[in-house]
Amino acid sequence: MEEYGFKRKVLTPEQAYVKIRHFCAFQERSHQEVKMKLSGYGIAWADANLLLSKLIEENFLNEERFAAAFVGGKFRIKQWGRKKIEMELKKRQVSSYSISKALREEIDLSAYEKILMKLIEKKWTSLRGPGNTLFVKQSKTRQYLLMRGFENDIVSKKLKLFLDGQADHNNSTD
Repeated sequence: MEEYGFKRKVLTPEQAYVKIRHFCAFQERSHQEVKMKLSGYGIAWADANLLLSKLIEENFLNEERFAAAFVGGKFRIKQWGRKKIEMELKKRQVSSYSISKALREEIDLSAYEKILMKLIEKKWTSLRGPGNTLFVKQSKTRQYLLMRGFENDIVSKKLKLFLDGQADHNNSTD
């Protein structure tokens, strides 16, 4: 950093501990996030690991709690599927145990399927125009849902259910 003409302020472990406690108290954080923040304060890895274990002991940092908050938020607010949430948590170096526990506890299957059906309908109705045949609409809707992290088998079942409902609706209006 010094080669750009400014110096990064290096904190002592005690000063960093005070700041990182506030950082962790503000919202749930992953271990990786905290390590990177401590690194930004100029704390050596050995000291960072000591501070990390102290934060865990004092319950400022809890991987399971972070995973549960992350899963709940991404599912309810951003309407992500399980696969995308799982990949994001792995990217944040959360343990497989914490990931599977959070996915199991935070995502209700009926709510998951309800959101999936809502997204199918939303995407399907947004696809208009002469080039959007039934096959194209089906393909684009499937791709959209897979990008959002929903599993292929569930997408296939719900898309078929939606299309059957569309056919029934079209037959009743004829």
